[in-house]
Amino acid sequence: MTTQPKFGVGWGSPEEETSTTAAELAAAEAASSEKSAAAIEARVNQAVEDAVEEARPGLHKVPDPVEPAGEGALTDEERTRYEECLEGVDLGNAAWFIQGKALDTIATGRLFRDTPHKLEPERTYRTIEEWAPLEKGISVGKCSKLRAGWAIGEVLAARGYDVNPGQVREIVPVRNAFNLNAAVAVYVLVADSWGPDQVTAERLRNTVKMLPGDLELDQDEDVDALAKTIKGVLVEEIQPPASRAIPPAVTRAVDKTAIRIADELNRPRIPRSEVTLRLMEAFADPEDTTVYDAVLERMKEAEKAEKKAARKALK
Repeated sequence: MTTQPKFGVGWGSPEEETSTTAAELAAAEAASSEKSAAAIEARVNQAVEDAVEEARPGLHKVPDPVEPAGEGALTDEERTRYEECLEGVDLGNAAWFIQGKALDTIATGRLFRDTPHKLEPERTYRTIEEWAPLEKGISVGKCSKLRAGWAIGEVLAARGYDVNPGQVREIVPVRNAFNLNAAVAVYVLVADSWGPDQVTAERLRNTVKMLPGDLELDQDEDVDALAKTIKGVLVEEIQPPASRAIPPAVTRAVDKTAIRIADELNRPRIPRSEVTLRLMEAFADPEDTTVYDAVLERMKEAEKAEKKAARKALK
C-alpha cells in the first residue's frame, strides 16, 4: 500500500524540493525587506514633513479668539491657547530682523540675478533696490534700514531685550563707527539707566549724540565692559569730575573752629596742620568710630548725589 506524504510537500526529488524552498524563502525575504525599507522611508518622510510644518510660521497656528472659560486661573486648554499665542507675539517681535537678515543675504549674494524683471521681463534684476519694491513691496529705504539693523536686533533679542527697528536705527551709526558690540553696548547702557521697558529711540539718539568724536573703544571688549566704558566717558563729558581741592569756604570754617578749640585750650592759636593730624587720628581710631562714621555717611551722600546727577545728565 502506497502512503501519501502527510503534508503533501512536493513530488520532486529532495534536492529539487530544497532548492525550490530556498528560492521562495529568499524571494519572500527580499520582498519583506523592500516593504520594510519602504515603510521606514515613508515614516522618515512623514516625520520630516511634520517637523517642517511645526516650524513653519502661519496664521493657522494661532488659536481663534474665544470668550473666557471662567474667572480666576486658566484652564489647561486656555493655558495651551495662551502659550500658542505668546509664540505668535514673539514671532512678530522677531520678524523684522529675520526679514532684514533674509534681505541682506539676498542682496549680498545677488540671489535675484536670474529672476526676470517684473516690468521688463526681457531682463533680470540688477540690484536689491530694483528687486525689493517690485517683488516684495518693500521700499528701498525700509530695505536698507532692515539690512543695516538686523544683526544688532538679533544680538539684543538673544540678550532678552524687546527691541524694534526704530530703536536699532539710532545705534546703527555706532556699529558703523566702531563695531557691533559697541552699538549693543549703547542700548544696554540706556536700558540700565532707565530700565529695559523705558528704552526709546529718542533716548538712544540723544545718547549717541553725546559720544565724543575722538572716542576710542577696545575692539576686543565685550558688550558689558563697553557699556561701562561708554558710561564713564559720557559722565566725564557731561559733568567733569569734582575737584578734590578744599573749597575756600571749608578752609574758613576750619580756621574758625580751630580758634574755638584754641580758646577752649587757652592757647593763642591752633595750626591747621595740627587740626588735620588730630582729625586723621580720630578718623583712624578703632575704638571710637564717631568721626569714621560721620565721614562715611557724608561720602555715601556725595556718591549718591553724583550718581543722581550723572543719571540726570544722561537723560
